[in-house]
Parts: sequence; structure tokens; C-alpha cells
Amino acid sequence: MSPRARKGRATVGRRRPPVRRRTRRPSKRRRRDDRLIGFLVAAVLSVALAVAVVHWLLVHWWALIVLGVLAVLAGGGWLYQKQQQARWEAVRTQGLRYALPQLDALHHTRFEDAVRDLMRRDGCRNAVRVGGGGDLGADVKATDPYGRHWVIQCKHRRNGLAGSAVGTPDLQVLNGTARQVHGADIAVIVTNGRVTAPAVAFAKQQRLHVIDRHTLGAWASGSRPLWELLRAVPPPRKPTALS
Repeated sequence: MSPRARKGRATVGRRRPPVRRRTRRPSKRRRRDDRLIGFLVAAVLSVALAVAVVHWLLVHWWALIVLGVLAVLAGGGWLYQKQQQARWEAVRTQGLRYALPQLDALHHTRFEDAVRDLMRRDGCRNAVRVGGGGDLGADVKATDPYGRHWVIQCKHRRNGLAGSAVGTPDLQVLNGTARQVHGADIAVIVTNGRVTAPAVAFAKQQRLHVIDRHTLGAWASGSRPLWELLRAVPPPRKPTALS
């Protein structure tokens, strides 16, 4: 048998693999029609449910009265709770006092909270603590009743006067961001410890305000607002009932 004949017999005996048919995906029009049908079914069910609820309420009209009374009671209770909370908050802030030993015993984050609360006591209703990683030198921000924006950096020392002193580098950080980044009218650094003489001189030169332990004690334990304890604060931005 010739080679061509043998090749022909081998080809005849070999089966061809079955041809795979491609599964036809639904057309875009069919998918759109399916979504439309689903939407119509949902709309019909919603209307039917609404009709059933209205019919039930018409038959059981007294349920509307009960629901209305419950809603009024719930709203009144919520409003009363908010009013009581506001009153207690006003009483707390008006009578807020801290002694220096109390401030010394605080964690540094709680010290920032205390400074924020003292600013609120003085009438800065929007005082907020923003200290943390990436705070860019601002631990507390506030706007006083005269419209002036305050940026405060807090330096807590657990050992008070025995702790490390606040130095010029701390003031340089505040000076570099308080006005340019945070838009401060008054930039303050407050500490329950001590401040070096060069830092005090730098603060005067750059129009920064330093609240050392002595000034902090007078502010925290008294009732005078902070701006009355500082020298050369900017004039009010806007006239108020306090001016």
C-alpha cells in the first residue's frame, strides 16, 4: 500500500472533535425589557400595598390617632431632653473651674479637652479640639464672641514645673502654621509647665501669646476670659453686645 493510501485510511478512521456552540447572550434589548418588566411588577406591588394600607387605616381610623399621639409624645420627649441637656451644659460651662493639680494629673489629650472647654466657657461656642497626628501645630481652634479666630497649641507637662520647658522650636512650629495654614487672628501656646526666656522673647517678636503656668492657673480657676488676661490682642472683628 502506498504512503498516500495509508494516510487516507488514517484520516478516515480519525474522528473530528465536536464543534462547540457558543452560548448566545441575551441581547441588550431583551435585558432592558426584563428590567422594565421587573420595575413594573415592583411598582404594581407597591401600589397594591399602599392601597391595602390606606384601606386598613380607613377601617381602623383610631390607629391614626394612636400613632399621632405617640409621635407627639416622642417628639416632646426628645425636645425636652435636648433642652435639659443644653441647660446642664450651660450650667457646667459657666461654673467650669480647674485647679493646677487637676490639670497636671490629666493625660495630654484630656488637657487639650480642658483647654477647649475653657474656651467654650468664655463664650467660644464653636471651640473644638483638633490635636493629633498631622495637626500642624493646632490643638484647639475657636472663634470668640468678637469674631476673632484663635489657634492654640497645648504643651502638657506631667511633672508641671519640673518637666521639660517649652522652647523656641515649639513657638516656631506655631508661628509657621497658625496664621498661614489655620488663619489665626490670635496664636497661643499654653502649658502647665515653664517656658524658656528665649521662647518668651521670640513670642513677643512674632506676636505670639504664651500662657505659662501662672497665667493658666489664673484662667482655669477663675471666670475671666482668656483675652482679658493677655496683652496686645487684636481688636474685635465685629461689634457685639460685649463690645
